[in-house]
Amino acid sequence: MSQRVSDDAMAEVIAETRSDSSSRRHGGGGDDAVVTDLPYMHRVGTPPKQPLFQEIKHSLMETFFADKPFHKFKDQSGSRKFVLALQSLFPILEWGRDYNLKKFRGDFVSGLTIASLCIPQDLAYAKLAYLDPWYGLYSSFVAPLVYAFMGTSRDIAIGPVAVVSLLLGSLLSSEISDTKSHDYVRLAFTATFFAGVTQLVLGVCRLGFLIDFLSHAAIVGFMAGAAITIALQQLKGLLGIKNFTTKTDIVSVLHSVWSNVHHGWNWETILIGLSFLIFLLITKYIAKRNKKLFWVSAISPMISVVVSTFFVYITRADEKGVSIVKHIKSGVNPSSANEIFFSGKYLGAGVRIGVVSGMVALTEAVAIGRTFAAMKDYSLDGNKEMVAMGTMNIVGSLTSCYVTTGSFSRSAVNFMAGCQTAVSNIVMSIVVLLTLLVLTPLFKYTPNAVLASIIIAAVVNLVNIEAMVLLWKIDKFDFVACMGAFFGVIFKSVEIGLLIAVAISFAKILLQVTRPRTAVLGKLPGTTVYRNIQQYPKAAQIPGMLIIRIDSAIYFSNSNYIKERILRWLIEEESQRTESELPGIQNLIVEMSPVTDIDTSGIHAFEELYKTLQKREVQLILANPGPVVIEKLHASKLTDLIGEDKIFLTVADAVATFGPKGVK
Repeated sequence: MSQRVSDDAMAEVIAETRSDSSSRRHGGGGDDAVVTDLPYMHRVGTPPKQPLFQEIKHSLMETFFADKPFHKFKDQSGSRKFVLALQSLFPILEWGRDYNLKKFRGDFVSGLTIASLCIPQDLAYAKLAYLDPWYGLYSSFVAPLVYAFMGTSRDIAIGPVAVVSLLLGSLLSSEISDTKSHDYVRLAFTATFFAGVTQLVLGVCRLGFLIDFLSHAAIVGFMAGAAITIALQQLKGLLGIKNFTTKTDIVSVLHSVWSNVHHGWNWETILIGLSFLIFLLITKYIAKRNKKLFWVSAISPMISVVVSTFFVYITRADEKGVSIVKHIKSGVNPSSANEIFFSGKYLGAGVRIGVVSGMVALTEAVAIGRTFAAMKDYSLDGNKEMVAMGTMNIVGSLTSCYVTTGSFSRSAVNFMAGCQTAVSNIVMSIVVLLTLLVLTPLFKYTPNAVLASIIIAAVVNLVNIEAMVLLWKIDKFDFVACMGAFFGVIFKSVEIGLLIAVAISFAKILLQVTRPRTAVLGKLPGTTVYRNIQQYPKAAQIPGMLIIRIDSAIYFSNSNYIKERILRWLIEEESQRTESELPGIQNLIVEMSPVTDIDTSGIHAFEELYKTLQKREVQLILANPGPVVIEKLHASKLTDLIGEDKIFLTVADAVATFGPKGVK
């Protein structure tokens, strides 16, 4: 019926009158079918053949440069290109030109607000990584400054976060059990350096799509499991236990808690911890119910620290067994460039821990950035974000910081406080600097129970029950992925949970690729539209024909399955029609509009399918192959094997030509 035609760049529809078809007779494998009064038919167009170099170039551009980052450099002078390059590397040079006092007011208020939240959180999160409290403050001074100059998000607030701190502490302590040793701190800086290198390489090489392999379902489960693990770890500080397990699984933690119940718990510590935990949860509830009162929740951690510190100081509760922070170093971050392991036995561990923590930190930051960018309707450059994150962690590793990323709680406060640009991060950084220079001695009597309460209150929102319920309703496999990551974290370890999350995400991809969906199509009454008969029960199948749609590209990984699935459909349908005394199947139409590509294994599978159908005296017909597919079908000579007149633009055309009389 059709013949190969070269059009413009796309496979366009070319109308052709089939007036002479009224007397044409086609062999349908069984009885001949006389076709009269055929409507206008259309040929399947084939795009012009492109040179191999052009095909490779197009594929690379779509994979790595889909956003056309170099387009703005076109036809620009050398000096202008230099300015544009600087603006690409440092976006602050571009948006900073329009900065004004009105924007600064919003940034100043939000910067102060998130500073009041981050300072107590930094002291607490450093303990999750088994580091001294001042490293948390160091990390909230340098990293936000770097990000403010290089990042593209207006709302994200940079600093240490609970999940990454826990992950880092778990991985570091598995390598060096003595968390108070100098080598432990050096390994933390080494891991931070290689976390930054990992993020920078992903951004420069434009490989950001790799982080998308960790599915949303796996992230929900991992975050929930990590939140519960973090909260359980805080029972040490909340209950005043001195001898506590270093393991993170729920069984070991609960055993450690109950084994100390008679002689290890301190009631003064419990009273302080629970009192402020209740206070923090109440403020979070108030802020959730009334968005205008977000500041109540934002300043409550600082209020808790100030009040509890004053209470311990005047009552000398530390002499009654209440654990306190004690000494915090004052001053600006010291250099740590000579502390990083660039050789020796800990280099491999530093690289491994850095890659893992860097990927997790990047996944969290990009997810947060995209969320708030969508809310404010501006674009977020994922690759620039990776470069900014990588640079800030590399610089941080050289200035006594550990891995930092975007914090969801602080970013949410930043957003609600009315931030306009990344200047809010600069304001926060300046406040942290002043704290390091002047205020650190005031935290000497801060009880660790309050820091534990702050962490528990902060991670509560990471357990997203609504998201889990939604996963169950929408996709059971996603729910399994979520639960796998969740139970892996709480019953084994953070790294095992992360491994399970990645494994299940890849398993889902492999399952969808190797076992694509197929569907039997029927004709909707009164139309020429053919749809899935399971979705549309009123869709009627055509006597003597079986119409199957393939809902995937056809590659080596699924080509054999697709061929066998089509044959199973054929056997099942023939059996049903025989039992119902309906005409047997003479024509099998494969609807290929969802098939975006096909490889040599797919071509070979169709050749085998054709030969098998010929033995069964069933004619193979193809409908609506796309431009890439039809080009490969011609190149492989499969069109000659099947027949040019067996390839149609639509299923309706195929049915009108080969179907029973009266069906169009």
